[in-house]
Amino acid sequence: MDIIDLKKEGDIFILTMRSGENRFNRTFVDAMNEALDSIEISTGPAALVTIGGEDKFYSNGLDLAWLTGNGQAEAPQFIKAVLKLLGRIMGFPMPTAAAINGHAFAAGAMLALAHDFRIMRSDRGFFCLPEVDINIPFAPGMTALIKSRLTPDVFRDLLLTGARKGGVEAKGMGIVDEAVSAEQVLPRAVACVAPLAHKNRQTYAAIKRGMYAQALGLLEEGDLGPGTAVFS
Repeated sequence: MDIIDLKKEGDIFILTMRSGENRFNRTFVDAMNEALDSIEISTGPAALVTIGGEDKFYSNGLDLAWLTGNGQAEAPQFIKAVLKLLGRIMGFPMPTAAAINGHAFAAGAMLALAHDFRIMRSDRGFFCLPEVDINIPFAPGMTALIKSRLTPDVFRDLLLTGARKGGVEAKGMGIVDEAVSAEQVLPRAVACVAPLAHKNRQTYAAIKRGMYAQALGLLEEGDLGPGTAVFS
């Protein structure tokens, strides 16, 4: 079974991540980029929704077992590829929504934040940025991405405490746009972007670049910052 399932329903591309916890390793990132390539070369009205293939996980972030094992030799270059993937989603030339159907941790939480809209399951799953507890500093682009999405107080609290937030609390803090029942996560994510699918792609991309210039610049540059040694 492919780890990324991509289908189009009407104007909406639905990208389902199907590798269990959907942790970021080389195979996963390459498959994500391949799917995004196929979306970008499409024509006509379009929007993108991403969702986890299991009801327990959206994405649990970096595959640390792989990064400290078989992937150790390419770790710095791989982290740059992760940063560029986050930037690609953030600046994607069409409306995007994350259907957070389960846990969104670390880089998985950042993947959700990179989307224009976020719909989270209200009864199960946590949003968490645990880097302070796993001793992995944020790369500058990661910090800029997170900061662009959150209020100053929420930004401070999430990064410095590593606290886990359920859907209802995440909605109250402005981390996500809606917290809904499990069966409504995907339909509500689709509903967020469907009215925007006819927007001109070039204009949409240009506006995003203006809105998020600093974050996009850092992510696309792949600046690792002082945390590179963690994976070397």
